[in-house]
Amino acid sequence: MIISVCAILFCVPFVCASLQSLNDTCIYTLDDSDPASSNNTRTLWSIILSCGWTLFACTWTAVHPNVPGMNEGKVAITSRRLFIMVMASIAPELMITWATRQFFSAREAAKDFNDRLSIQPTKAYSDRRDISGMTATPHRDIPEGSGSPSTPKPAMFRRLTMAHESFAWKRGSGPVTEFEGWTVTHGYFAWMGGFMLYVNDEPRGTLTPDNLLQFVDEGSVDMPVISEAEVEDRSKGDGLSKGFAILQLAWFVVQLFARYVQNLPITLLEIDTLAVTALTCISYGLWWKKPKDVRCPYIVHWKGTANQLSRLTYDQADLDRLWGGRLRGLIYPVVSLMGIEPLISPRAAGSRRVPSLGGYGKYYAGIVILIGCSSGIVFGGIHCLGWNYLFQTYTQHMLWRAASLGIAGAPILLFLDLEYGIWLGRNVREYRYFIITFATISSVIYITARVTLILLMILSFRSLPLGVYYTVVWTQFIPHF
Repeated sequence: MIISVCAILFCVPFVCASLQSLNDTCIYTLDDSDPASSNNTRTLWSIILSCGWTLFACTWTAVHPNVPGMNEGKVAITSRRLFIMVMASIAPELMITWATRQFFSAREAAKDFNDRLSIQPTKAYSDRRDISGMTATPHRDIPEGSGSPSTPKPAMFRRLTMAHESFAWKRGSGPVTEFEGWTVTHGYFAWMGGFMLYVNDEPRGTLTPDNLLQFVDEGSVDMPVISEAEVEDRSKGDGLSKGFAILQLAWFVVQLFARYVQNLPITLLEIDTLAVTALTCISYGLWWKKPKDVRCPYIVHWKGTANQLSRLTYDQADLDRLWGGRLRGLIYPVVSLMGIEPLISPRAAGSRRVPSLGGYGKYYAGIVILIGCSSGIVFGGIHCLGWNYLFQTYTQHMLWRAASLGIAGAPILLFLDLEYGIWLGRNVREYRYFIITFATISSVIYITARVTLILLMILSFRSLPLGVYYTVVWTQFIPHF
């Protein structure tokens, strides 16, 4: 079933690429140093700037970085963001995989908190008398020395009411509690490093959702009371900025479609920009509920009466688990973005923060891999739109076709390899070298094909088809009566 779906997706670009009208087949070319000067022409620089601004707008707006660490400056934060943007421009399918991992992790975190906290009051009062005709008394009004068995102690109220904001008693409905609950936004906020643990008024480290839920159950910390509106208030993204990015992409797509209708050729750079922006929009949708550019986490205080604090998740780097020796620094970003293993880099451990390419758990591994590999097939398929492009040499023409097929085919091999590893389960260690070798071959094919496409795009600027410089005549779309 999966292979049949991949085959259908794989064939769609070839049908579109076979249309001769999409790319000019005229043998006349125009040197880029002397484009035709006319009101209906464009220059090479205008093409480059248009694609560049579109890529920048989409990647800058789509990337939702994790919360930075303690004492990190603007230079470190900006450079880390630019690195993620470059990764999104080169391999957008990896960003989709990363965003999918975070989406499922955020949803599961919200579900875990809602399920765990919503059933605690029911268990605590299952053996109490019926209080359907009573109203709740705030714990601040209950005497500390009250020993009535029918009156819950203040300490218990603190666990259940979450500072009077998370639970409410309903009159006339028996011992029923209403928990406001966490949303996917809360789940994103927790996984991206939104909760910072303080011990003795000093920052100790970033909490994962698992750490926070464990400490709340143990009574070591109070349940953070923060609404979705408060989380969104910390976000630097809003509907206006997102709308501008979507309009920029929509305008770029409309121009390409108009050129297709008027039989005007498009450049290889525009094809690549279309592929990157199309996949970036998928990441954008997955991160729609994730807070953007949050700089300050929510402080969670460790209780003085609690037990001794154990080690937190982000206290120690674990790159030693990754094979590759000195090449670990190059392998780490790919492994983290693919979601194969949530690793902690030494810089992240030093700042006690969520890794730049982390912030997720191990949920729905098979579905995540399927979505990531399918997006890779689509990415290569969009590049197949240049199947009949007029290249300067026959060799370049064949290289473009081979590289497009390589990008579309490598994710299929990688998907089969990783799914085989998931199917093996605990026996994966016996075949780990085979799986690693197969994954390495797939990665080398993809990297080689991607570099080839970039080089061919640059070489194509030396002599572009004549029709590339002609602009769309928009008046032709106006009905004439």
